[in-house]
Amino acid sequence: MPGFFSWVSSLFSKTPPIQPPAPDTRLLNPAPSGAPDTTGPESNLGGQLEDHLFAWLLDAEPVRLQRVADDHRRELAELERRLNMNEMEELPRKPGSLPMLMRALSNETTERKELTSIILSDPSLTDQLLQVANSLYFRPGDQVIESVDQAVFILGVDGIRNVIAAAVMRPMMAARNSREALFAQRSWRWGLTCARAAEMIAKIHRDDTSAHFMVGLLPALSYITIRRELGRICRTHGSGHEPEPALLKVALVRYQWATCQLLANIWNLPPKYHAWLLSAERPAPRQAHSALTDGLLLGTREVLRHARQRNLSEDDLRRIVHLPPEQLNKVRSALLNLLKEGKPSQMRA
Repeated sequence: MPGFFSWVSSLFSKTPPIQPPAPDTRLLNPAPSGAPDTTGPESNLGGQLEDHLFAWLLDAEPVRLQRVADDHRRELAELERRLNMNEMEELPRKPGSLPMLMRALSNETTERKELTSIILSDPSLTDQLLQVANSLYFRPGDQVIESVDQAVFILGVDGIRNVIAAAVMRPMMAARNSREALFAQRSWRWGLTCARAAEMIAKIHRDDTSAHFMVGLLPALSYITIRRELGRICRTHGSGHEPEPALLKVALVRYQWATCQLLANIWNLPPKYHAWLLSAERPAPRQAHSALTDGLLLGTREVLRHARQRNLSEDDLRRIVHLPPEQLNKVRSALLNLLKEGKPSQMRA
């Protein structure tokens, strides 16, 4: 994807000090309701919500996220180079069975026995799937799921799609220190909430629910990937210490969408995933929101609200999420139940 990464490269210069991220690199991009205006009220609300998200994920006061020392240009330049050259060392493993699984899950005639056999052919994925299937985000009731066949039977094809998507990404939750552990835990919680929101909104739109669940997880996975890669760079090429919150924020803002596209590319996800990511990154004026855009906006707001962090008012939320009030309240209610059940101490991430 040379064109995309060339655009990312243009954000940097080798000599001037680090500049604030450009507005068009935001994660949360509510489409303007009127004429094109990147400084309009919807854009400002998205930017505010994103700032609150970074303060929570990085466990830092907003003032600590404002300035980055110029001597960190080398670490950011190395991160950019690795992205451009596809030399990222912390990319998550793609299960060898993923392409076959995706084909089987997309085929309405696939039988339970065939699906079980494909999953069992990958021992690592089997273990991750059973752990995720028994988490409070997925397990129906109090019944413990003890086998892959039981998981497929109880959860159904739609449910197992979502569990597989989460299981593929779960190994990234293994943290190497306490700071990374907190970041990974919060990112995982945020990612699952956004993925669930995107899935439910896709159902309202009569779109592919399982695919939206998976694409809804990619931003959180990209954050964990960037945080790990930058940590590796700082330890080996930079200060020798963990990256500071302000440096992490710059890296996340500048490279979040590039990393999402890279993940979709190396995992050979269908073209529609790339299209959804690009639409969420750069929505056209007056364009109806995709399920991913609204899922990220709503999931972010609700996870921050549940964590008792600064977020957006009810009126502001209705201004940026393109859903009728009745449908918006229904999705929010479902997310609230998930967040209440999936307390941090109980989540098996």
